[in-house]
Amino acid sequence: MIWMKQSRQENMIYLVVWGMLFAVPLLSSYVRMFGDNHAEFRWHEVLFVWHHFSIYLLLFVVHNFLLAPLLIHARKRVLYFVTVAAVVALFAVYQHNTRPMMKFHERPHHEWREPLRDDHWKRERNHEFRRPPLVNERNIMSLTVVILMFGANLGVKGYMRGRDDRRRLAELERQNLEHQLAYLRYQISPHFFMNTLNNIHALIDIDPEKAQETIVELSRMMRYVLYDADKERVALNKELDFVETYIKLMRLRYTDKVRISLTLPADVPDRQLPPLMLISFVENAFKHGVSYQHDSFIEVSMTVADNKLTFRCRNSKAETPSQEKGGVGLANVRQRLNLLYGDRYSLRINEGANDYSVELNIPLS
Repeated sequence: MIWMKQSRQENMIYLVVWGMLFAVPLLSSYVRMFGDNHAEFRWHEVLFVWHHFSIYLLLFVVHNFLLAPLLIHARKRVLYFVTVAAVVALFAVYQHNTRPMMKFHERPHHEWREPLRDDHWKRERNHEFRRPPLVNERNIMSLTVVILMFGANLGVKGYMRGRDDRRRLAELERQNLEHQLAYLRYQISPHFFMNTLNNIHALIDIDPEKAQETIVELSRMMRYVLYDADKERVALNKELDFVETYIKLMRLRYTDKVRISLTLPADVPDRQLPPLMLISFVENAFKHGVSYQHDSFIEVSMTVADNKLTFRCRNSKAETPSQEKGGVGLANVRQRLNLLYGDRYSLRINEGANDYSVELNIPLS
């Protein structure tokens, strides 16, 4: 049901506010007793105030659980405003009918008037009593309080509804982000292992002993992908070991014509970063930067300073770039970086006449 859609925090706000209102006459009586030793605690005055507060509380309950949900949850604006107008009109009639009667010529009690002369008392006893007019200062003030109370109730409900909507939206965005990142990670892993298995296939006929060594190294990398790549963050030293192992495998494949260098920090701090974030750059360097006719080079370096990782990769350009299909490339990396870091990272890619360089700066957690 619509009226049940109310959070515990919202209920606590209402309980605290109404509790404070009902405590006011009690506190007022105790303060008066402390200020005047002859003053007495008058329960009938407290009950009189509570009686009037109870009427407003009843109107609040009706509005909070029956009327406000029509506007906040059901979006039935016409029905809401018509019903509220009817409730306010009924309250005005109730206020008018429950007011004490006054002599038709009598002024309100708060206005001063001259005492009646003795010859007027006889006529006073014969005067007609009747209630004050419907539109008067007291009724206008009461109706204003009711309208303000309804408005405050709508304000609290609107705030709570907006807060809950923002929380649900943030949760949906978080889940969507996780699904996108998982999909992107799973794109990387098959592509990487496809290339590595091709390397092993090439080594089996050339050097079986090196092929066996490659399989051992590949099993280490598979363990990393299976058990660590699904995590949101991994230790920096594990990611660097993964890149180092990959480059070690690639060294087994190429001759001395391909100059491969890797520079890692001597002291790796205890920091974390998203898994498989750097390997795509290294893969691309080997795929597009190695020439079998001329000398080639691949230079990879990583430094850590001020909780930021700087990754640099520079490679020569092959005369005929690899036409190998299935790679996920830079589009994958950019998408992951945007999802994870927003504007807190920098990626610079420079393509020269004979070389290609990448510099990535990301914060470490």
